[in-house]
Amino acid sequence: MEIRHLKLIKAIVEEGSITKAIDKLHLTQSALSHQLKEAEYQLGTAIFLRTNKKLVLTKAGEKIYETANEILDKLSQTESQIKQMVFGEYGEIRISTECYSSYHWLPSVLKQFHLLYPNVELKIVTEATHYPLQKLLENTIDIAIISDQIKDNNIKYLELFQDEVVMVISENHLWADKKFVTAEDFVNEHLLIHSLPLETVTIHQFVLAPAKVSPRKITPLPLTEASIEMVKADMGVMSMAKWALQPYLKNSSLKSVKIGKNGLKRKHFIAIRENENYPDYFHHFISFLQTEIHLQWNI
Repeated sequence: MEIRHLKLIKAIVEEGSITKAIDKLHLTQSALSHQLKEAEYQLGTAIFLRTNKKLVLTKAGEKIYETANEILDKLSQTESQIKQMVFGEYGEIRISTECYSSYHWLPSVLKQFHLLYPNVELKIVTEATHYPLQKLLENTIDIAIISDQIKDNNIKYLELFQDEVVMVISENHLWADKKFVTAEDFVNEHLLIHSLPLETVTIHQFVLAPAKVSPRKITPLPLTEASIEMVKADMGVMSMAKWALQPYLKNSSLKSVKIGKNGLKRKHFIAIRENENYPDYFHHFISFLQTEIHLQWNI
């Protein structure tokens, strides 16, 4: 018998029907029937009994199915081990960030890392964005990029970079000549934010809430480009990382204003589980991330 015969028998049993086995193996019905007859001919006995349009394993078939599992599993393990020997480590890293602006630089960093570690799959888990540390502890993700730390002995924080958050306004806005804005300046403003809950929005968390100031109106708008267009039309103001804003300032009617006399600075961290034994490629990724951020982004 050949490997293709073992894969065929395994697929028929586990898929539960000829039709599903055909789809899984990408064979025509005639090709599948031919291979099955070929396998039974070589064994000199039937592998399946045809009863009520169903295929049921014979005693010989049960033995072949058991052997097929052992051999195919062993082949898969051997293939993985050889790939690791030839191409290096392989595995998966699930990553998320609490700040949507981080998704501007993250994909390009992941692409660079993938060139060095082609067998390490990097997954961005966007659904964990609002609660990255919770999802980290739940093992939904492996790395959280955050700016808001919580005290938890099960989380380890590694500094990634520091940036500054500024307000984005139209060149015709009342703030256009201001050197900086304070919480009180927001009282009559329409504030555009990326998403709720409000507690996760930096400008609210560190400026407005401490001063007990509420803007005249707050609108969640998940698309950055849409928010930018509203700001250009003088229909609202929004906060944004200074480095992420730079491309939008070129040849446009936008301006940026500092938040507070000293600016609103924000540190970003890599958060991982404290007591977990991560594989080597995981630590390589963290070092790569820290290095690339400082080399390629002036933030």
